[in-house]
Amino acid sequence: MAWLHLLSYFLGGVALANAIPHLVNGASGRPFQTPFAKPPGEGLSSSTANVLWGFFNLVVGWLLVADVGAFDLRDLADVAALALGALAISLFGARHFGRFHGGNAPDR
Repeated sequence: MAWLHLLSYFLGGVALANAIPHLVNGASGRPFQTPFAKPPGEGLSSSTANVLWGFFNLVVGWLLVADVGAFDLRDLADVAALALGALAISLFGARHFGRFHGGNAPDR
């Protein structure tokens, strides 16, 4: 059962990290991509839709981390699973959304 807890923490890390750009853009009044835009993940959604989507991700992330197993900040496996989930979605976002926002310039 421990691997299911680690999977939950990984997915919790994905959801928590995904909440950040949506909440920041939405609270700043800027449109940003959401799964509800046309085309999905490429078109822009309103700042209100981003706040709602970001908040939903925050709740899901919290539920996956706080309500599954006994997440312990002192347990390296728990923290690593959460961090790897956050890193994975962050790298995906950087690559995917960078092409829309100029973030994929080659490093020099």
